[in-house]
Amino acid sequence: MTTICVDRPATSARAWAASVTMAATVFTVVTAEMLPVGVLTGMSESLHVTEGVAGLALTATGVTSAVAAPVLPLLLGRLDRRTVLGGLMVLLALSAFAAAVTPFYPVFMLARVLMGVSIGGVWLLTVSLARRVVPRNAAGPATSLIFSGIGIASVLGIPAGAYVGELVGWRWAFAGVGLLALGLVVALSIFLPSLAPERPVRLCDVREVLQIKQVRVGVILVALIVTGHFAAYTYVRPLLEPHTGAALIGTLLLVYGVAGVIGNFLTGALRPSRALTVIAAGIALTALALPAFGTTIAGSLVLLVIWGLAYGGTSVSTQAWAHAAAPSAPESSSAVLVGVYNGAIALGAFTGGQVADRLGTATVTWLPAVLATAALVVVLANRGQRG
Repeated sequence: MTTICVDRPATSARAWAASVTMAATVFTVVTAEMLPVGVLTGMSESLHVTEGVAGLALTATGVTSAVAAPVLPLLLGRLDRRTVLGGLMVLLALSAFAAAVTPFYPVFMLARVLMGVSIGGVWLLTVSLARRVVPRNAAGPATSLIFSGIGIASVLGIPAGAYVGELVGWRWAFAGVGLLALGLVVALSIFLPSLAPERPVRLCDVREVLQIKQVRVGVILVALIVTGHFAAYTYVRPLLEPHTGAALIGTLLLVYGVAGVIGNFLTGALRPSRALTVIAAGIALTALALPAFGTTIAGSLVLLVIWGLAYGGTSVSTQAWAHAAAPSAPESSSAVLVGVYNGAIALGAFTGGQVADRLGTATVTWLPAVLATAALVVVLANRGQRG
C-alpha cells in the first residue's frame, strides 16, 4: 500500500496539536448541539413556546445530523478534509449567531437545522481522520483524546452555557459558541495537515456493513440507549428546577459532566459488551430512582453522578462495538453509527417533549427506564458474540 505523505505530520508536536484541535472541534459542536439543555427555560420564554416545543431544537439538529453524517461523504467527493472541516465550522458559527439574534421561533429552528449539517459532518470526519494525523502506534490514544471532547462539553460547555444563560441571557451562550467556532476555523487551518479522502464512502458500503449482524445489534443499542437518555436529559432543567432552584442547575450539570468524563475512561477500558451492560443498567436504575429520590438537592446530586458515570462511555463504547464488528470498514460503520446516534438524539428530544407537554415533565423518566432496560436485554443476549 502506498503511503500518502500528507497523511503523516512533520512532527509529533504538530500531530498532537492537530488531535487537540479536533478534540476542541468536537467539544464545540457537542456544546452547540446540547446547549438548549442548559438554557431551555429561558429559551422557551423568550421564543414564546412551551418547553416541549423548545426542546425540538435538539430534534432539529439531531435529524439533520443523522442525515448529514452518511450523506456528506457521498457529496464531498475528493475535497480536502481540512477545507471541509473549516467550512463546517464557519457554518456552525453563522448558524449560532443567527440563533442568538432572531426573535422568531421558525428562524431559530432553521438555524438549528443548519447547525445540524455542521454537527453531522464534524462528528464523522473527526472520527475517521483521527488515525491519519498521528503515527500509527498513537492512533488509539488520539481517538480517545478526540472523543474526550464529548465529555468535556458536558463538563464545561453545557454548564457554562447554563451559567451564561443565568447571568446575561441564553442568546449570549449561542453567540459564544459562534465565536469559538470561528477561532477553530483558524486553528484547523494551522494545525491540521492537508488530508485527501482515502476512499469515498459509497451507498453500497453502508449496505454491506448493515448486513453484518453485530453492526445491526450496535445500531439497535445506540437507538435504545441514546433515545432513552435524551428523552429525559433534554428536559433535565425543568425536571430538577422545582426541587433545586435555578441557581444550582449549572452546578448540577457540571457535576454530571465530570462524572461523564470519568465514566468515559472507566467504561472505555472495558470490552464493549461489558461497557454497554454497565451503561444500560446504570441509566435504567437512575431513571427508575429519579422520581422518588430526585426531589432533594442531595438526591439529585447523587443520581446525576450515577447517570453521568453510566452514560459517559456511550460514544466510545458503541464505536468500539461497531469497529469490532466491522474491522475492515471503519468509515462505513462510523457513518452508520453517527447517523443513528444523532437520529436517536432527535427522537429522544421529540418523544420526551411530547410526554412532557401532555403528561408533565416529571413523567419523562419512564422513557429511559424502559428503553435502557430493553438495551440491557439486547446486549446480554449478544455479549457472547464478537463485540
